[in-house]
Amino acid sequence: MNNTFDRRSFLKGTTALAVTAPFAGLLGSTAFSTLAFAQDAANPFGVADGSTVDAVIFNGGYGIDYVEFAAALMQKNHPNVTVKVSPSTQIAQELQPRFLGGNPPDLIDNSGAQAIGFSAIIDQLEDMNSVLDAPSLEGVKIRDTLVGGVEKPGTFGDKFVALNYVMTVYGIWYSAALFEANGWTPPTTWAEAIELGKKAKEKNIYLFGWGKEAATYYRTTAVASAIKAGGDEVRLAVDNFTPGFWSHPAFQAVFTALHEIIQGGMMKPGGAGTQFTAAQAQWSNDEAFLLYPSGSWIENEMKPATKEGFKMTGMAELSVDANDKLPKTALHATAGEPFIIPAGALNLPGGKELLRTMLSKEAATNFAKAKLAPTIVKDTVPADGFGSTALVSQSKLLADAGNDVFTWNSFDLYGTNQDELVVWNSFLDGKLDVAGFTAALQAITDAVYNDASVTKVIVK
Repeated sequence: MNNTFDRRSFLKGTTALAVTAPFAGLLGSTAFSTLAFAQDAANPFGVADGSTVDAVIFNGGYGIDYVEFAAALMQKNHPNVTVKVSPSTQIAQELQPRFLGGNPPDLIDNSGAQAIGFSAIIDQLEDMNSVLDAPSLEGVKIRDTLVGGVEKPGTFGDKFVALNYVMTVYGIWYSAALFEANGWTPPTTWAEAIELGKKAKEKNIYLFGWGKEAATYYRTTAVASAIKAGGDEVRLAVDNFTPGFWSHPAFQAVFTALHEIIQGGMMKPGGAGTQFTAAQAQWSNDEAFLLYPSGSWIENEMKPATKEGFKMTGMAELSVDANDKLPKTALHATAGEPFIIPAGALNLPGGKELLRTMLSKEAATNFAKAKLAPTIVKDTVPADGFGSTALVSQSKLLADAGNDVFTWNSFDLYGTNQDELVVWNSFLDGKLDVAGFTAALQAITDAVYNDASVTKVIVK
């Protein structure tokens, strides 16, 4: 972890990056036109025969085989085009030199803990509206085949630069089978979770656990709980990194509850020294702890290490109390896995065509069935969720939430995850009290807020 690329250092000098000589020269060259053929309904972007498409995909919970599936489908439709799909777990570290050198990939899944902060590359990305306005493989405008609001999570300022492919439901996950066997009811508030933790402790089961690379999953669930408690006031403060937002009473209530859990011996110790999938296996296979905050990729990610009959199920993130501004059913959900196309890609038409293929019904259904998670393409998941309790629970959570669905972008936008991992690991490990923890988090976000070289996106 000490050798990982610090994305905040990449954020500095963002404006200069957009006009560096190598990149500006590429934009002014004829590189694009030499790869573009005549455009028609079957080839709306004019992908050139004999060209190669270079895609770099985050190799996380969803793997890369779903993009390889789309690549094979694209090559059937364009037999003289080669599609290369490469995995990466270090997106920023590996692709920063390529952006600076003027030879970025044609399509990137900018995801994971090592994703590039969007503030650093907004000016170097293609607008995604041209993809949504193109015809799908089925002959319908792509925009009309997608769930509503897909542009919002990938829009920064007034530029739509990232198309998030997967509908991600964030929540707290548990074994319905284990709960049924013990007569436990899933908690809806932090107070109820603490009471459940005391009951679980009697059976030598911890309430929560974590792994070092995923310590900030607890940031995600804490922010969601605080937004449910404080409403838009908190959401906007988080999205704008408003100074002092971590000290808001909603956050302090959540942190205090978490601290009580940690100090009460209900957090499985040792997470700061445990690889995150190993920690997750302690939950899904060993049932060493009850609850785990994550996104809906968790079922697919842990498929090889989940106890038979586990019945993985999701619930909405915890509320603080009856005075919360949002109901208990309010849900943190958004389109995730942000795909981007660099404006300086050597095969710009090819990158767009691969993404167009991924948005076909065939490719999207393959993803939902293989990964047990829905994409942004409508009508690709049956009522039985392909036999997945987790997928069925996601549909129920979305239905129960109705219009009370929310999200935020700031941590991804400004790339603070690496710095925060240190602080969250220390807190979860019992080495920080609430005051010290709050101050450490505030120092990280205030550094971004006060850095004039970082381009800010104001959320209203």
